[in-house]
Amino acid sequence: MNAPLWVAVPVVVVAILAARADVRARRIPNALTGPAIVLALLAHFWFEGFAGLRGSLAGMLIGAGLLLPGFIFRFTGAGDVKLMAAVGAWFAFPDALMATLLAFIAGGLVAIVVAARRKILRHTLLNTAWLAAWVMRPGAVAATPPPGSGVRFPFALAVLAGSIAGLWIRV
Repeated sequence: MNAPLWVAVPVVVVAILAARADVRARRIPNALTGPAIVLALLAHFWFEGFAGLRGSLAGMLIGAGLLLPGFIFRFTGAGDVKLMAAVGAWFAFPDALMATLLAFIAGGLVAIVVAARRKILRHTLLNTAWLAAWVMRPGAVAATPPPGSGVRFPFALAVLAGSIAGLWIRV
């Protein structure tokens, strides 16, 4: 990634504030994500013109779009989707895709640690394999999804880790 400082600082600040709120209250406030999205769009337009605005909108849609299925099937919360939309808007396309994928990887690692600590790692891995098989079969979206593993954690921590990793990888 090649994020300038005017992108990196807001991404880290928004992700830290969201992670703090998510850990404390298991909620990511709209008062954080809404303005973060608007400011990202305005900043990209200000610094890069219409091309920057388009890239920021694309990043927002990528971040939100990739988390939306998890929200639909109740694996993530709406705040997680809006936070990833905000982070994606700041990163813009194509960096938003990398940041989102890194957040997924971080989320998977956190889920493994949480499941191991709760002594349900085997059960979680089996349910994850079942879910992956369900998603790959034709007509899966119309059918009822298999049960989740029950492993819950503040996903904003994964977004924070993915964002920082995305900024670090560019060096």
